[in-house]
Amino acid sequence: MRTTRLIAGTVTAGLLGLAPIAVAAPSHATDNLTTTITLEISYGEPSVTYGEDLSLTSQVDASDGLSPYNDADTVTLWAMPAGTTTWTPIETQPGTGYISWTDFKPQMNTAYKATYSGGTAANTSADNYAASESAPLGVTVARKITYPKSGFVIKGKVTPDYGKKKIVIQASKKQNKGFKKFKTIKTKANGKYKVTLPKRGGTWYWSFVVKGDSRYKANGFVWRTTVY
Repeated sequence: MRTTRLIAGTVTAGLLGLAPIAVAAPSHATDNLTTTITLEISYGEPSVTYGEDLSLTSQVDASDGLSPYNDADTVTLWAMPAGTTTWTPIETQPGTGYISWTDFKPQMNTAYKATYSGGTAANTSADNYAASESAPLGVTVARKITYPKSGFVIKGKVTPDYGKKKIVIQASKKQNKGFKKFKTIKTKANGKYKVTLPKRGGTWYWSFVVKGDSRYKANGFVWRTTVY
């Protein structure tokens, strides 16, 4: 009888070692980017009464669609009051994307602008940013007029710089139209004024107007009297 002998062979298996492949990190070449900066009123209209606070905002954007992020960059707010031709710096902040300029008081009609300093890349992971300047923003300032809460004797003060100047008073039976000149009075040297209104029958409306000039916007108020 013939037998067949099976010889079990040894089979080995192993993971062949592979030479590691180096994966390079993404490279970044420094770019030269342009920038734009805006200047806007935070809320409301670009007009205030003397003594009121004004708040502005700025936004800095680069041509890559992002905001500059160099630590040394700055943004400066400048002012040029009426009657001057020189821009004066008011405040400087770090050149982040969004900047708030808050709680400052314009003294008269004033043009404002914001400038971005630009920045140089500190390393190959950063970019160069060109300087930029916003369009001028004009803000008008009206003189402040004080007056009493009630009565026929109207007195108060116009500030600033309104000594020995005119206040035009007009009268009408209607609140928003039909005003006709009643009289013109002048303030004292310190800007104070006083006038007694006639006690005309029915309801009357009295318009007090301080005219504007190159430094200040016109301002005024309407007073109501009623006699039965």
